[in-house]
Parts: sequence; structure tokens; C-alpha cells
Amino acid sequence: MRKARKHKVLLSFALASLMTVSGVVNVSAAVPVNEQIIKNDSAVKQARTSNETLLDWKKWANDHAYSLSSIQPETFDGQKIPANKFDDLEMLKPLLHDKRIVFLGESSHGVAQFNLAKTRLIQFLHQDMGYNVLAFESGMGNVMNAQGQIDKQAALQTMKDAIFGVWWTKETLPLFDYAKSTQATEQPLVLTGFDIQQQGAFTNGDWLQNPKLAQQFDEAEKQLAEWSSGKDLKGYQKVKATIIDVYKQVKSQIQFKEKELQAAYPKEPHIVKLMDRTLADRIRLADEYIELTIQSNIDIEQNNIESFLQTMEWRDQAMMENLLWLAEEVYPTEKFIVWAHNDHIRKAQSDVMGSPYPVKLMGERLPDIYKKYSYVLGLYMTSGETANNMGEPMPVLPPVKGSIEDILSSTNKPYTFIDLRNRQNERGNSWMFEPRLSYSWGMIQESLVPRDQYDGILLIDQVNKPTYIK
Repeated sequence: MRKARKHKVLLSFALASLMTVSGVVNVSAAVPVNEQIIKNDSAVKQARTSNETLLDWKKWANDHAYSLSSIQPETFDGQKIPANKFDDLEMLKPLLHDKRIVFLGESSHGVAQFNLAKTRLIQFLHQDMGYNVLAFESGMGNVMNAQGQIDKQAALQTMKDAIFGVWWTKETLPLFDYAKSTQATEQPLVLTGFDIQQQGAFTNGDWLQNPKLAQQFDEAEKQLAEWSSGKDLKGYQKVKATIIDVYKQVKSQIQFKEKELQAAYPKEPHIVKLMDRTLADRIRLADEYIELTIQSNIDIEQNNIESFLQTMEWRDQAMMENLLWLAEEVYPTEKFIVWAHNDHIRKAQSDVMGSPYPVKLMGERLPDIYKKYSYVLGLYMTSGETANNMGEPMPVLPPVKGSIEDILSSTNKPYTFIDLRNRQNERGNSWMFEPRLSYSWGMIQESLVPRDQYDGILLIDQVNKPTYIK
């Protein structure tokens, strides 16, 4: 991931301390701290105390939560994984039977167990429920390139070609082993991406059969990356038109190079559509996003994050548009799995108090019809160690009393799943209908209404940072 991007994530952690919510009550606001007498026609009842309410919530969670038996990916050798290997995930079938998109979130990019759990969930969703497209929070062109050559190279190379470096880990690699192995079956798992950000060169340009234009394209990619990490806005504005012209020239060649593209990317049957879309995205990036990013780099030095938040909104709007385009134009009959951070998939991110990104992101921007037929699963952790986007370790802070992590960890199970979507507000589950505290990245305290943000939550008790692969 770009140096400037990394700098922004670190700064967001620092600024988050200025934005966290103070004085948020740890238990139901509807329950007074002091006892009071409530009279009705038949009897005099005593209101519950805070601790009694919390005990009710934890008892309800113990009665209604599911425990996963494992998060380790299943061994796959080209034959179907035995059905009994997924017995602990059977409860998902009635929850997802009419859902076209399953969003798999994570409260941090740096958790080994999140990568393992999501890989196993993907195996189940793909094999047993027919979710054949896996879409990453990574560059559309990069994943296109990786999918196009998936059976020609090692799974490790496919992983590095496809996704951001924050997921280049020993724990993610089994997913790409699995994806490669499915390519020879009647039900291949197709990899795609929906991010618009640069992620290194997404194609070498050989298919152009024009060395001069291929070289110009390579230079344009490098220049765009360099400008986006700088602060010379006027300098970029002088060269912007030249860079955009190169991308337009490359894009104009697609219609004449269909055979060459198909030969270069044999496992990506939609290569022409995807290449055209990716280059259109590059033009948008060069025309709009880079200037926003440069301005953000300037403002961040003054502790002003407004322009940075604008880049977040711009990016997530573009990601949402790309995801819808993939679902409607490229894979109109397929079901999707989406891999992304919790922030990007939540249904009402702008309502999250204390978030470093209090703006409308991808999940909130989705049309209502897509929200209706989607299932949003947030992943959280209780204890251990996570890592930031540079791979540096960070401790997971102890759960706050009455928080999401505190309530769900009362099951005393290593992996706890709870469905929120199919619940009515009742005595034991009122916690999910009102603001609760939780941690993003294991350290940034947020307040959110769980059921307004997620359809389900998977809590992993003990975590550690991944084993990174360079």
C-alpha cells in the first residue's frame, strides 16, 4: 500500500483520540442507575439495575449465540470437501438462502484469525451455497490480472498480484490455494476486485503490441503513484492532461486487441470489459482523485482531516459503483462474497460515533434493494494482539463493560456467532437495538447500534498478528 496511504492510517489513529465519544453509558440508557419504583394496576415492580440488565443480556447471548467448532480452512484437493466438515456453519443456510451478497468484514486488517475464519467461511459459501464470485477490497485491475493467470502461477504469486499487502499473510494463502484448485472443477471460485485505488501496475501492456505506448503507460502509472504521495498540487495540474491522454490512448486500443487480451488472460473471460472499466477508473483517478489526495496530504500536516474524509467518500462511492457494475454487467446471475473492512461494509457508517471516518462509505451508499438481499457480517476480537497497516503490533484493549465484545465473550467460546437481522426487540437482546461500545482496530472506541450496522457478528476471543509474507 502507498506510503502516503499508510501515513494517513497512522494519523487517523492519532486523531481518533480527539474524536472518541466521552461519557457513553455502558448499559441500557433506558435503565436508570438508581433504583426506582414503577407502579401499575396489578403490582409494584422494581426496575432492574445496570448489572442486572447486563446479566440478562449475557444470559440471552448464551442462549442464542452459536459456537463455531473451528476457523481453520478445510483441506481441498480438487474433490468436494465432506459436508460434515461444515456442520457448525449449517445455521447460516436459512439466514442466507435469499441473499445475493455476503459481506465479510473485519475490525482490523492485521488479524491472523480473521484471515483464517473468512477463508473457511468462503469455502463453505462457495461449495455449499453457490457463492461463486469473491470480490476484494483491492484494485479491480490487479485482481483481474491475477484471475486471468491463476492456473499458470503459484497461489502465492496470485495472492500478491491480487490484493493489498496488508493481506499477504500465511493465514490468507490457503484461500488462494483453494481458489486455484477450484479452477479445474465445474464450480470455479472467481476472484475480482472493486477498489479504484492504485495498487501498483495492473498490467504490463504487452498485449498492446506497441512498445512505445506500453512504455508510456508504465511511466504514467509510476507518475500517478508519485504525484499522489506528494504535495505539489499546481505541479500535478500542469501534467495531468498528459497523463490522462496516455490512459485514453491505451483504452482506445482495447477494441482492437481482444484476441491479444484473451491470450494474455486466459482464465478471465470478461477481460475486455474489465480492462475497459479499469482504464476508465484510471482516467477518473487521474482527473479527480489525485488532486483530492494531494490536497489531503497538505491539509493533514495541519491536522485538518476534512479533505482526507473527502477522499474516503470519493473512493467508497467509486467502490460501490464498481461492485454494482460487477453484479449487474459482468456476473448478473452469480452470488457474491465481499471481503473488506467493517467500516466499508457497515450499513450506516456515518452514524458511528467515535469513528475516524464519520462519513458515508460503501455499505451505506448501496441501493436499498441490494441491502435487502445482502447479509453484513462484522468480525470483532476480544483479546490478544493485532497489527496496523505497516504490520506493527498493537495490543487489543480489554472489553469495556457492556460493550459488544463484553456481551458476546460471556459465552466463553473461542468463536461466537450471533444473528442480529432476524430479531425483535425483547428483554434479553435490547443491547443490539441501542448504542453499544466496541473497538475498531482493537483500540479505537466507537459507539454504534449493532443491528443498524450489521446483520450478524462473529467474535473471535483470542487473536494475534498475522505471519506476513514479503
